Order: sequence, then structure tokens, then C-alpha cells
Amino acid sequence: MGRATILVVDDDKEIANAIEKLLNLEGYEVVKAYNGIEVLDILVMNNIQLILLDVMMPKLDGLSTMMKIRLNKNIPIIILSAKSENSDKILGLSMGADDYVTKPFDPQELVARVKSQLRRYMQLGDMEKRGSKSSQIIVGGLSIDTQTKEFIVDGEFIKLTPTEFKIMEFLMSHPGRVFSAEQIYERVWKEPAYSVENTVMVHIRRIREKIEINPKEPKYLKVVWGIGYKIERYS
Repeated sequence: MGRATILVVDDDKEIANAIEKLLNLEGYEVVKAYNGIEVLDILVMNNIQLILLDVMMPKLDGLSTMMKIRLNKNIPIIILSAKSENSDKILGLSMGADDYVTKPFDPQELVARVKSQLRRYMQLGDMEKRGSKSSQIIVGGLSIDTQTKEFIVDGEFIKLTPTEFKIMEFLMSHPGRVFSAEQIYERVWKEPAYSVENTVMVHIRRIREKIEINPKEPKYLKVVWGIGYKIERYS
């Protein structure tokens, strides 16, 4: 996969140093920041493949920092937070995070989540071994290119996060087929699904807001109530 560079952001330097050591043992390069302002400066000067982002920080908090990052970058962001309530997780995911880890965290779980996000980000397009050599999947007015990582809706380029891209690649590879939240999670996150309905729902909602003219009456990405989600099939 190569030696990825991870930006670790936490105002607690002991935690930042501990995470750095953990990731160094896994072969990753680590850059550290201690507030949101430093993050924005680092991203200008460095090629970062993933961000571990604390929520509670001085100068610019984690969620505000993430919103600024998402204006022009789609690299994976894993939120680190002492808040474990479901509402906090949903808020973080809805604002653009790809994953959410609650403090105190298990070191091996954190490493597993980092590897999962990097795998999707650095190897987009490897999920499906399709017979066609074409890198494009077209369903109606939707077009996704697994090589250039471009996503087009009715002729307009749309920015998706790595997780959103993977969800759309998966669903567009099987138009008309309904998948449960658990099936989507296990295929995209590549880990066992446990109480994942809210996580998948938030990502689906964000995708709809980006690709649908009227998210409440979607044309492409539809919910089959009580079963799951699908991309509408077009002849």
C-alpha cells in the first residue's frame, strides 16, 4: 500500500504522542497538530492520506476544522471524541467524517479503522472485479469512474468523500438491487456490522443531499423501507 502519512490532531500532547508511536509501529508516517488552525496550515504544506481529528480543541474545534477541510479535500477523517452518545456520532458523520472513535479507545481497534479507511482511499476501484475493463459505471444520469475517482450527476461533477464514493460504487455496480445497512457496511467498511444503521443512514443522507435535486423525493438513491437502500435501475 505504500507508506501513508497520517495527520494526528489532539490538543493533549500525551495522547497525540501515544497515537504517533502506535502508528509508527504500523509503518505509517505521522504529522501532529494541536489545534484546528495548525491543521489547515499543515494540509497546505503536506501530502496527507488520513486525519485523526479530536473534537474538543482550542482556537478552532474539530467539527469546525472538518467543515473547512471538506470545502476542497476528500481525504478520510476519523473523529476522536470523549463523547459517546449516538447523537454526537451522527453529528460528526453528518458533517463529513468517515468514521468516529470514542475515547478511551482500544489501540488495535483504532489501527484497524485507520487501515480500513486507508484501504478505501488508496485503492478505490478494487472493490469489484468486473468483467469489463472499463473504469466507468453508468446508471441513468449517474457516472462514476473508479480510476479518475470522478463522480458525475446529470453532467455535473460532484465531490464525494472516500466513504461516499465507495457506497455509490457498490450500489451502482448492482442497480435495482436492495442492500441492507449491514450489507453495505460490511462491504464498504470491510468489518463486521454491529448497530450500524445510523452510520449508514447518515452517509446515505449526505450522498442524497449532493446528488438529488430534491433529497426528500430522490430520483436515484432510494430507501426501501424496512429493507435497505438501492440505486434505481435505468434501461
